[in-house]
Amino acid sequence: MNAVPLSLRSAVILTVASLGGLMMMVWPLLLRVQPTERVDPPFLFLALLPVVIAVILSELSNGGLDTRVLAVLGVLSALIAILRGLSAGTGGVELVFFLLVLAGRVFGAGFGFVLGVTSLFASALMTAGVGPWLPFQMLVSAWVGMGAGLLPRRVTGRAEIAMLAAYGVVAAYAYGLLMNLSGWPFLLGVVVPGHEQTPLSFDPSAPLTENLQRFAAYTLITSTGSFDTGRALTNAVAIVVVGPAVLATLRRAAKRATVVGTVAARPGGAVASQPPSTGRVVADPPPPEEAKVNRRSG
Repeated sequence: MNAVPLSLRSAVILTVASLGGLMMMVWPLLLRVQPTERVDPPFLFLALLPVVIAVILSELSNGGLDTRVLAVLGVLSALIAILRGLSAGTGGVELVFFLLVLAGRVFGAGFGFVLGVTSLFASALMTAGVGPWLPFQMLVSAWVGMGAGLLPRRVTGRAEIAMLAAYGVVAAYAYGLLMNLSGWPFLLGVVVPGHEQTPLSFDPSAPLTENLQRFAAYTLITSTGSFDTGRALTNAVAIVVVGPAVLATLRRAAKRATVVGTVAARPGGAVASQPPSTGRVVADPPPPEEAKVNRRSG
């Protein structure tokens, strides 16, 4: 189901904005300058990224969010924020993404994107984690939730749990990789001519292969071999152990949040309720006239 429907225009805006956000993360791998030129990290990206996220959220909510869907979004955002506060990445154990993956699977890609943004923002407020890294965290976690909603729908049962567990592992490593890439030039600095830098720093004059090697060593040392692996294992274990029960609960909540009865108008002004079908309250058009007055002949 799609709790936050994606129109064609919304899908185009979401794609373009996501590509723009991705470019803001991978710019070190695309930039090439002369060895004598000085390059400073484009701090303007930090101001532009929240604008990109705001544009996406505005477009997704353009048609209005149902109050029931909004309530579910608030509850799940709060739960994810609490789980993040309880785990806080200690020893690589982070109970954030498994619930985000399951919710995106049940409620759809649009809902998963919005939940990724709101949940990380709420958890940052609760854990005092607001900083220049927050917009990147919100965007990447939004991609995680959206990706879960785009997984094949026909997969069910144990195969579905296995698919979601595998996706949770991939998402954990992808999240760590993109977050490391977004902070790499800011944390280690940029190689400046005439100044000594670490061998893992970003060198804007070096070829792509060399910078890839520098970044690979940096991300492996800092998180891929430790925190990202712990996050991946946490996702997989949590989805396998509690995933079936959580999916069943979320699907029951999804039915209550999006399916309500319809109202049909009958001749004479009587109103009769009908079983749930479309998820919205609509009034059927009045029936055509059942008889016509025949003219008398001759």
